[in-house]
Amino acid sequence: MPVLPGAEPYRHDGGETGVLVCHGFTGTPQSMRPWAEYLAAQGLTVSLPLLPGHGTRWEDMAVTGWQDWYAEVDRELTALTERCARVFVCGLSMGGALALRLAALHGEAVSGVAVVNPLNRIHGLAAQALPVLRHLVPTTKGLVGDIVKPGATEVGYDRVPLHAAYSLRRFTQRLDGELPQVTQPLLLMHSTVDHVVSPADSARILSRVSSTDVTEILLEHSYHVATLDHDADRIFEESYAFFARLAPSLGKEGTATGG
Repeated sequence: MPVLPGAEPYRHDGGETGVLVCHGFTGTPQSMRPWAEYLAAQGLTVSLPLLPGHGTRWEDMAVTGWQDWYAEVDRELTALTERCARVFVCGLSMGGALALRLAALHGEAVSGVAVVNPLNRIHGLAAQALPVLRHLVPTTKGLVGDIVKPGATEVGYDRVPLHAAYSLRRFTQRLDGELPQVTQPLLLMHSTVDHVVSPADSARILSRVSSTDVTEILLEHSYHVATLDHDADRIFEESYAFFARLAPSLGKEGTATGG
């Protein structure tokens, strides 16, 4: 099945510091590529995978679940740790949740976590109905494109497969119990107005993790897909400063020139 234009995975072979970048539910690497390319330009080794079932058609996603999505980022993290001396994880929305689980389960292999509008739970009455509803209705309206910036668009599905949404709900329930295992430095950036993920999710995550080095940044000029919105440059710069503080060798490695 052909990949949607712009949805291709992205990798860059840079220095000894690596970053794994995780996209969101029904989204694609396109929403994260400017962030990944910015980090690559600073000399980091970057991996931005396309999650299983994403980036083609929603029917492909309907037969995947959270175990598939997590297994993909877990493999990418292992590859980065074999290549790099220090590895960070980043994510948007569900990608943030995946990044947090990597930190919870991999301990010292993850040096720090930077997340944007991370998902913690599926809210609303519809979420409670998912166990039954998914057998009656295949899809609901899509989530992509929650952006303030004129002309900015997100590549992703215009429908949400409910089997996948049910699996995502189960994943968030599991992750909530694992959050106390997150001890790494954490940079959490979230929009003050978000039509996809409740700001309460960020508050819940901050209250559950065991990290003592925590930075919270409010994004006041963006909606959910802040990595493509007015606050994108701030996200990129704040994350790099966060990584450079934790990996002092970053500034000495020089910048990358390739793609």
